[in-house]
Amino acid sequence: MNPFQQHLQAVLSERRQQHRYRSRPEIGAPQGPELVVDGRPYTAFCSNDYLGLANHPDMREAMADAAQHWGVGSGASHLVCGHSDEHHKLEQELAAFCGRERALVFSTGFMANLGAITALVGKGDAVIEDRLNHASLLDAGLQSGARLRRFQHNDLDSLQRQLSLSAQAVKSLVVVDGVFSMDGDLAPLPQQAALAAEHNAWLMVDDAHGFGCLGETGGGVLQHYGLGQNEVPVLMGTLGKAVGSFGAFVAGSEALIETLIQLSRSYIYTTALPPAVAAASRKSLQLICRESWRRTHLQALIARFRRGAQAAGLTLMDSPTAIQPILVGDDAKALALSQALREQGYWVSAIRPPTVPEGSARLRVTLSAAHSEAQVDGLLVALARGQSEVGD
Repeated sequence: MNPFQQHLQAVLSERRQQHRYRSRPEIGAPQGPELVVDGRPYTAFCSNDYLGLANHPDMREAMADAAQHWGVGSGASHLVCGHSDEHHKLEQELAAFCGRERALVFSTGFMANLGAITALVGKGDAVIEDRLNHASLLDAGLQSGARLRRFQHNDLDSLQRQLSLSAQAVKSLVVVDGVFSMDGDLAPLPQQAALAAEHNAWLMVDDAHGFGCLGETGGGVLQHYGLGQNEVPVLMGTLGKAVGSFGAFVAGSEALIETLIQLSRSYIYTTALPPAVAAASRKSLQLICRESWRRTHLQALIARFRRGAQAAGLTLMDSPTAIQPILVGDDAKALALSQALREQGYWVSAIRPPTVPEGSARLRVTLSAAHSEAQVDGLLVALARGQSEVGD
């Protein structure tokens, strides 16, 4: 075996020994509460399709109709000849939905975060991030060239200290998740916005897991808190979670969006989303506005699950959202509990380091408006049985 292959095999062996080896399940059915995984049917509680829209017939029809008109690929980047009518209308509708001047559609959430942060700060600046931010935010901070500082999760005193330490920076950008993807809790955005303003810093919020779910009309975590463009000048949201489609966007002022168009390398130098995908996202925004029952039902399921899990003695985290982690701690035990659920016909992912901190392996249960009360109750029974089998 040559040295290169020997190194790779050693890396993979170490992952297996740590119970952190990752594998890709092969999905054989459309996204929904009932999945077929590796040829076997399961009730799934692991998707980010929080409103149950990914397989909605109206969205399928919108995408198919648009594909008939536009074809499959966009053909080029937005700045060459890939920016279609569908993209432009989607951006206008996203801006109106969020109550902002403009929006800019990116091909993925990772690219949106990378493009926004690297365009806004660089050498001589500071980027200040929550320690539990999504990997895309942390990677963007590192790649920006700015001094990256991290504060303790949702700790306002820690944020205050990092802002004070960044007083000599030319510009300071505070970056947080609105809803944290592995814990499900919300950032204290009103207080963080006030601290940022006090130190003449800008605040950017990644609302990937709140957009569509939170707020009176699904406007997300900023609508939930009643915060606007002045308090949070940079808003990022994704279209592949509650919206049920694909892609992402950044929304804010006219000047912000024009700046990103000029400077954001992950926007400038990549092929635009297929127009048919943009058409599906436009249809989803209409459904989110029209079918408010989805958010109402989702909130009822969240409350039902938390009551049942607490009664069963499961260790929950402080989450009011569709993300309901069950803290296990040990990596091997988390895998064993996930496997015990699969044997009972439930698909729930075990999340281990480095995705989460050491000693905090968990099952990441995610609820959807497409789930029924009976399915949630069935999962609770399976969890209690699985916990009994795995033991302490």
